[in-house]
Amino acid sequence: MTSTIPTSEFDTAIGDDRHPSLHNDDLAPLPSEKRRWGAFEIFNVWTNDVQSLAGYTLAAGLFVTAGINGWWVFAAIILAGLFVNWLVNLTGKPSVKYGIPYAVMARSSMGVQGAQFPALIRGIVAMFWYGAQTYFASTAVAMALNAVLGNPELPVFLGMDAIDWVAYVFVAMLQVALFVGGIAWIERFLNVAGPAVYAVMVILLVVIWIQAGDRLLPAVGSLFAGDDRVGWDAVLAFVGVIGTMIAYFSAVVINFGDFARFSRSEGAMRRGNFLGLPVSLAFFTFLSLFITAGAYIVLQGGEGEPLTNPAEIVGLVGNVFLTIVAAVTFVIATIGINLVANFIPPAYDLSNLAPQRISFRAGGYITAAFGFIVGALWVATISRIGLPAFVDTLGAILAPLYGVLVADFYIIQRRRLKVADLYSMDPAGRYHYQKGWNLRAIVVVGVAAVFSIAAVWMPALQALSGFAWVIGAVLGGLLYLAAMWNLRAAAGGTAPAVETASPVETGA
Repeated sequence: MTSTIPTSEFDTAIGDDRHPSLHNDDLAPLPSEKRRWGAFEIFNVWTNDVQSLAGYTLAAGLFVTAGINGWWVFAAIILAGLFVNWLVNLTGKPSVKYGIPYAVMARSSMGVQGAQFPALIRGIVAMFWYGAQTYFASTAVAMALNAVLGNPELPVFLGMDAIDWVAYVFVAMLQVALFVGGIAWIERFLNVAGPAVYAVMVILLVVIWIQAGDRLLPAVGSLFAGDDRVGWDAVLAFVGVIGTMIAYFSAVVINFGDFARFSRSEGAMRRGNFLGLPVSLAFFTFLSLFITAGAYIVLQGGEGEPLTNPAEIVGLVGNVFLTIVAAVTFVIATIGINLVANFIPPAYDLSNLAPQRISFRAGGYITAAFGFIVGALWVATISRIGLPAFVDTLGAILAPLYGVLVADFYIIQRRRLKVADLYSMDPAGRYHYQKGWNLRAIVVVGVAAVFSIAAVWMPALQALSGFAWVIGAVLGGLLYLAAMWNLRAAAGGTAPAVETASPVETGA
């Protein structure tokens, strides 16, 4: 069991020579007395991620477009949850052990200055996700306003009418207000949001099932029969669904340490991950499968394409009260994951770029401003590439960073970090490399990212598009190991020194 360390020992660990360009209070190791999260809080991180409007839309969309039987899609999504659970246990362990965020953890492999590179990439990707999720949350608010106002005809700008814009600005401002309230407010918000969304989804399913009667179960079997792809092509589609779902979670997978550092123990983190990923994802996918099928036969009359946005499904129910309650709940869920996955991480990452000039809060404001622009352009431009391609592309960008981080901690560093050197510019420091940059690691990330992004966009590699994240992560890890062992050989067989660790270094 990994233990945590009191403030006094952490202050000793990072030393008196901590460099101002590498340290502020938000980036410092988090001591045991400030770690309040148990399994329930980690569980809620994932339930809010799973339950967002974008998460539902992606899952339901895969049932419609995968071209294989819906039950196989269901199985693929659950397998993805199990795999992601394993991935985040790997990235969460060092942050539970040392209490450091991802931006600091990346210094071990990239160098104390070079870590600005992956932090910037992670921050930009999160900002794109932040804008997309803000737009999805605003569609629920717009749905409720239209239900009350009777769907008035209004002028359209950038694909959204006046009600859409009012809803979008409202959601954007609400998220900033919650962020300003601090991590304690966000924690309480998440603890309410997760259970509330499940309650509303169950009610929605009951309403639809009562109307559908004995037609629902046959509809699930026939609507997603999916015999378009057979043989090896069907196998590729099955694995592609797994890859796309992994890519959806990639933004949180890479920087899960930003949340794991708040865990009281590694055991609590693991329990929360298991309940929040494979277990919660299975239940949510079951609900989305039956709601999508039921809405198609009851609310759409079996015509057109099945609706994949739950806000649109609720809008067809015809009950204004249910529409408003569902809208509020879906907004809460989507805002929850937006704060967790796409607001807090880039705030840390941007703070890491210039700790003395950019605080955690200032990083959050920058994220909000950039994300607002992305979300405002979602309908008119970005959404044209399609949500699965959008997800796979962002995942392909981040994947090599994951491979490098895991390979470095578990193999090169042998699960031991020298905490003081993560905050020091001393040329003799373990993570100083060449003037603070490990150029080999940065080249590795760039090369691996080219291959993983090409798997999404090159027609010749179309069959690999769903595997882009896995390709990038595996390639990044293997190339990094090869580069660092090559460095070891060039240095006469000595790897980056792994000294006998103190209690602070090992977390013992």
